[in-house]
Amino acid sequence: MLEFRAVEKAFRLPGGGRRRILSGLTLDLPQKYRVAIIGRNGAGKSTFLRMVAGTLQPDHGEIRRLGRVSWPMGFSGGFHPALTGRQNARFVARIYGADTDDLVEEVQAFCDLGPYFDARLQTYSSGMKARLALGVSLATNFDCYLVDEITAVGDAAFRKKAQRTFAERLDRVQVIMVSHSEATLREYCNSALFLQDGEGWFFEDLDEGLAAYRKSIAS
Repeated sequence: MLEFRAVEKAFRLPGGGRRRILSGLTLDLPQKYRVAIIGRNGAGKSTFLRMVAGTLQPDHGEIRRLGRVSWPMGFSGGFHPALTGRQNARFVARIYGADTDDLVEEVQAFCDLGPYFDARLQTYSSGMKARLALGVSLATNFDCYLVDEITAVGDAAFRKKAQRTFAERLDRVQVIMVSHSEATLREYCNSALFLQDGEGWFFEDLDEGLAAYRKSIAS
């Protein structure tokens, strides 16, 4: 369950002026809603995810999280570069009170990093970091998963494994997803939040939300 109370967010633009992301969003999102965040480039979709995650604070208002909310899946910014993949996984397990050995074993099997799992994160490529972050996200039992372009992580075989693992949880978790692929949104989401010009419109039906978005592009 997520609750938004008069949430406002804006950024200063180079040379002056401000770009509004949200201007007073008040909305309740019970767990039954798996929400696609849609809008044009620059509408603030990833910014919205970061605010839900708590890594970015709104300028005004409040976001209430009734349950454990993930960081955006695939995001590795919270890991320590001097620690190994194994050590980072252990650190996350301790933070969330998970069984350390079980979580590390699951992450190692899922990520398929080979000997790099025991190498320092600073030696990882961006793709390897994304694999580790996604593996840790999926191994941690969150009530709400934040997903930013999950299909962009790894090669085709890894993407299929990630999608299959994630899909197995859809009946018991909430999902807030950003993706440029309508097919992906239809696979994981049943509702939509359409962001445009600082306003947010919630649609209980995903197709209605996508239709509103397409209409905005055409106009």
